[in-house]
Amino acid sequence: MSNKSKISASALDKKFDAGDDIDAHVDWEKVRVVQPKLREVKVDVPENWLKTLDCEAARLGVTREALIRFWIGQRLAKPV
Repeated sequence: MSNKSKISASALDKKFDAGDDIDAHVDWEKVRVVQPKLREVKVDVPENWLKTLDCEAARLGVTREALIRFWIGQRLAKPV
C-alpha cells in the first residue's frame, strides 16, 4: 500500500462492517476476489421442507440453493 494509511485487518473489518469509508486504507487497483472452492453435497430432506424452502426463497427472490448456503453460513458464523 503505497500512500494508503495502514490499519490492522480486524480494524478494517470493523470499519467496513460499520459502513465506514475504507478508501484511505485500500489500494483498489490491487484488490482481488478470492473465490472459495465449492463442493457439491447431496442432502436428503422431507418433501415438505423443500416446499417451505422454495416458498421462502421465492419470497426473498433467491434460489433454493442460495438460501440454503446463506442459512448454513449464518449458523456456522455463530459461536457455539
